[in-house]
Amino acid sequence: MASFPSTLPVTPPRVVPLPLARTRVTFIVPAYNEAATIEEVLHRIDRLPLDTQVIVVDDGSTDGTAELLATWQNGRTASLVITQRNRGKGAAIRSAISHIEGDIVVIQDADGEYDPGDVPRLVEPIVDGAADVVFGSRLSGGQPQRVHMFWHLVGNRFLSLLTNVLFNTTLSDMETGYKVFRADVLRSLVLRQNDFAIEPEITAQVCKRKLRIYELPISYYGRQYSEGKKITWRDGIHAVGVLVAERLKP
Repeated sequence: MASFPSTLPVTPPRVVPLPLARTRVTFIVPAYNEAATIEEVLHRIDRLPLDTQVIVVDDGSTDGTAELLATWQNGRTASLVITQRNRGKGAAIRSAISHIEGDIVVIQDADGEYDPGDVPRLVEPIVDGAADVVFGSRLSGGQPQRVHMFWHLVGNRFLSLLTNVLFNTTLSDMETGYKVFRADVLRSLVLRQNDFAIEPEITAQVCKRKLRIYELPISYYGRQYSEGKKITWRDGIHAVGVLVAERLKP
């Protein structure tokens, strides 16, 4: 009778784990008229126990954001501020990609809705060699959540359902602003969207490539429109078109 080993061999990860002590994390921070919140967001990034590079893209702000960034950048060697005319979140992210120096990239909104304190947990699956991309989910529970606006919640769940149907996956929050990548993965994406449609464009491309995507629950301190929230139902309609178009591409 044939003998079998007592334990099955462990399949090595497809990507070699990164040594945490030598892993650099680049934050891309698109900002448009976020003077009320951006300083606190940047200070929270500074306090993280990570080796960080911060790239802030001022997307044509008119509220004093540029002046705050000039003061913040003074004397910092691991930071970069890019100023451009107002073109949208997608254009801001694309402007930053060529300046990435880190091994891992975090897209960080400047509006205070996402807590940088969650980032050490989000980068872990990539550092461990298990993931190519990590999504921070606002809809999976387990972390502090401001109560969502009802129609925004409905829209987010619909877009996630559509994503799952189109790409045979199980994402709970495809529109999340917290997306974390191996740097080479983000550089390899073919991104063209200028506005909030960058979120479904990124999601569709990483799903279509069958990359290893992990989700982790995150805290979410959402804003109302009276507090400066910018995304609208029109962006949701645009997102549907982008998801379908990306699925139909060869």
